[in-house]
Amino acid sequence: MAKAPKGKEPPRPIIVKKITVVAGGHHGGAWKVAYADFVTAMMAFFLLMWLLGATTEKQRKGIADYFTPTLVKTRQGSAGSYGLLGGSSLTDVDNYPFHAGQTGTKTMTIPRDATGGAKDGGSKAKRTATLQQRLQQKLAASQSLAKLAKQVRMTMTPEGIRLDLMDDSDFSMFRLGTTILSPQATLLIQAIAQAIAPEPNGLTVRGHTDSLQWRPGDVANNWSLSAGRAESTRQALMRFGVAEARFRRIEGVAAQEPLITGDPADPRNRRMSILLMD
Repeated sequence: MAKAPKGKEPPRPIIVKKITVVAGGHHGGAWKVAYADFVTAMMAFFLLMWLLGATTEKQRKGIADYFTPTLVKTRQGSAGSYGLLGGSSLTDVDNYPFHAGQTGTKTMTIPRDATGGAKDGGSKAKRTATLQQRLQQKLAASQSLAKLAKQVRMTMTPEGIRLDLMDDSDFSMFRLGTTILSPQATLLIQAIAQAIAPEPNGLTVRGHTDSLQWRPGDVANNWSLSAGRAESTRQALMRFGVAEARFRRIEGVAAQEPLITGDPADPRNRRMSILLMD
């Protein structure tokens, strides 16, 4: 390096300063995404709080079922559909992944609050449990009735408690093509009548058929058959102690509401529905 002339300062070194700009710093946009997520979560929380305060128990159940379609589909085919005895019989094993077979007579739990009383909807659940226990006692009274327990399905619906008395390949409620009850069906309806007689609720009886068609030229059809069987069931219930004044209507819906939707001709679609109205 050359020396500076005498009396002059040497030239100062040149210093280069590199500045690196980091994206997302104080003026970046990452915090905006996090803030938007926070605001969205708070909006959902306040919406949930509003729904809990502005809806009834029945409405909340409907909203919950809407957002859990897979669970609803599973429960509709299980023992205890809607949480209460909606399986194919009173004692069937449910089909949840964590299922355990029902081994006793208590197949449901009544929700209770901190004071030991029934929660919202608990009175209906308690009435359903009482009816279930009473019906099971009637069906267990004899060996012939115990065999028919699998033909009975109990479901809690928005309209009330519904009992379905179903046919299968080995059992028929009525003689083929008629409104005449079979002897076994008469015993079953007697047990049903004794179980529901103490209840004050109004009743609706609905007849269902399968989709098998009548021969051409026959005067009867599935509409008249289902309505006639509903009337025969009503008369049988009255003979065994159900007050006539409790009946609100009888209905025949032919094959329009199949239980086995994938096979309208399935014998289980032939059934009688007895609704204990709320």
